[in-house]
Amino acid sequence: MSSPESATDIAIIGAGIIGLSVAYYLVKDHRLGAITLIDSRDPMSLTSAQSGENYRNWWPHPVMTAFTDRSIELMEAIAAKTGERIAMTRRGYALVTRNPSPTALIEDLYRGYGSEGASSVRMHDQAESPSYRPARSADWKAAPAGVDVLCHPGLIRRTFPYFAGDVATVLHVRRAGSISGQQLGQFMLETVRAAGGRLLRGKVVAVEAAAPFRLAVETPEGNRLLEAGRLVNAAGPFFGEIAALLGESLPAHCVYQQKIAFEDRAHVIARDMPFAIDLDGQVLPWTAEERLALADNPDTAALLAPMSGGIHCRPDGGDAGSWIKLGWAFNEQHSDPHGDEPIDPQFPDLVLRAASRLHPGLARYIGHLPRGVRHYGGYYTMTAENLPLIGPMRTPGAFMAGSLSGYGTMAACAAGELAAAWITDGQRPAYATSLSLSRHTDAKFMTELTTARTKGAL
Repeated sequence: MSSPESATDIAIIGAGIIGLSVAYYLVKDHRLGAITLIDSRDPMSLTSAQSGENYRNWWPHPVMTAFTDRSIELMEAIAAKTGERIAMTRRGYALVTRNPSPTALIEDLYRGYGSEGASSVRMHDQAESPSYRPARSADWKAAPAGVDVLCHPGLIRRTFPYFAGDVATVLHVRRAGSISGQQLGQFMLETVRAAGGRLLRGKVVAVEAAAPFRLAVETPEGNRLLEAGRLVNAAGPFFGEIAALLGESLPAHCVYQQKIAFEDRAHVIARDMPFAIDLDGQVLPWTAEERLALADNPDTAALLAPMSGGIHCRPDGGDAGSWIKLGWAFNEQHSDPHGDEPIDPQFPDLVLRAASRLHPGLARYIGHLPRGVRHYGGYYTMTAENLPLIGPMRTPGAFMAGSLSGYGTMAACAAGELAAAWITDGQRPAYATSLSLSRHTDAKFMTELTTARTKGAL
C-alpha cells in the first residue's frame, strides 16, 4: 500500500449498535476521542435496524446472565441521564409452556441465576399469591428483579386472560422489557462525535495486518488509505470477512431470521402484555386441503412436520400504540450476508399460525393481514455455543466485538464497555475471558456450554 492519507488512533470497522457502543465507552470511560468508525452504510442501518429492541437478564448460564445484567445496568444509567430518551420499559418476558411441571426449565432458571438463584426464583402455586405483582406499569424503576413462576391455572387465567386456556406454566422474567435501539445508538454517536470521533463512509477491502494498521477503504469519492494504531472488528454479519483480511478465521456463522409487524386493528393483543414467548413446539394448524397442497411440494412438505417453539409476540409503540411484532427464529440454515436476503414470502402466514396457538385472536389475521404490514429480517451472527466474541484477536493490536446472536441491542452496552477495557488494558469483569476467543482453550467450560440443554436462543 502507498502512504496513508489520514491517521487515527482507533479504527472501528462497523457502525452498528456494537461498533457505536465500543466507541462510546472508549470516549466515556477512557477519554479517547481519536476514533474513526468505518461503514459503507448509514449507522444502525443493517442488522441493528432489524432489532426486536427487547432485553432480558435471564440466560441458562450465569456468565450470560452477569453480562446482560451489566448491560441493563448501563442502559438504565443512559435512560436516567438522557431523560428517558431510549424509551426503556419493563413489563418483563413471559415464557409460556403447557407443561405443568417443567422441571428442566426450572433447573435452567436456577442455573442461570447462579448463586442468586434461591432468592431470584419465586414459585407461585396457589390461586392467590399476594407476593406476585403483575406488570401493570411499564416503569423500569418500579419493576422487581428475579423471575416469578406461575403454575396455578387460576392465577395464570387472572393475570394473563388473553393467553390460550391450555397454558400451564408462565415464567415471568422481571428484569426485562424493551428499549429504542435507534435512540440508544444515536445518543452514542452524538457523544462520540462531540469528543472528536468521526464516521468514514466506506468499505474496508484490505488491511496490512501489523500495527500501525493500514486500511484500504473504498469510499464514494474513491479509494482511501487510513492508518490506525489499533483496529476493532465490529462488522456484524461481516465479522468473519474482516477477520479474513487479517489472515484469521473466527468460529462464527450467520443465520437469517425474520419478523413481521402490523397494526392490530382488532385489538387482539393487550397493550400491557409482557413480551410473550411460546416455548412449546407445535404442528401448524393446516386445513386438510392445505396439507395436501403442502405435501405435494418438496419445498413445503417440511412445514407439515413438528416445528420448534420460541414464537415471539409483543405490543409495539407503547400503551397508546396499535402495532404488534411477531417473530420466530426457527431457521437454522447458514446464510451468506453478501447475497440477496433470503426473505421467505410464506413467513407471515407461518408465524401467524404459530402465534395464534398462544394468542387465539390472531387467527383472524391469517390470510387477512392489514395493509402496511412490515415483513423484514436480519442476520444473526453467532457461535455454536451462542456466546459473543469480545476481546483481542490473534493479530497484536486488533480487537473484536461480535457474534451477538439476536441479542446485540440488549447486550451492546456491556459489549462496548468490555471491548473498550480490552483495548485500553483496563479493568475487566470476571466474565471477560469467558466471552473472549480464549474460552476455546478451556475444555471444561466449552463442554459445559456445548452440552447444555439450551443455549438461550429465544
